[in-house]
Amino acid sequence: MDNPRDTDRWAELIDAVRESGQYPTTAEAERVTRIVLSALGGHVTGDERVDLARALPEEAARVLASQIPVTRPLTAPEFVDAVAARIQGATPATARWDVSSVLSVLPSLVGDDLVDSVLAQLPHGYALLFGRAELTPAA
Repeated sequence: MDNPRDTDRWAELIDAVRESGQYPTTAEAERVTRIVLSALGGHVTGDERVDLARALPEEAARVLASQIPVTRPLTAPEFVDAVAARIQGATPATARWDVSSVLSVLPSLVGDDLVDSVLAQLPHGYALLFGRAELTPAA
């Protein structure tokens, strides 16, 4: 993070996650952010992955882009369970809180259109993790 502006954007992301998740310390918010973005990184591929990495602060982009794409996308509950497995002492409920605390701040950071593109790529159920209603097409 050599670019001071980018360092500020990383700090803003962490501050937003800290506020969203009501974490007691910046270090805790940063740890959770890294874990969730790392987990998300394997599930976002193609142009959406490139666009998301470009829209995020450099440090967040590195965490996201360093992941190998998964061979089978996880459902939203499986994704939360996978995050829980990465956080010592986490339960599905606390992991869901952590995931939502990070993902729900992304729309204001990267824009709704990009989040829409990312959600279109993910299995049904992820919208709630991004703090959005899960809409289903009318029959």
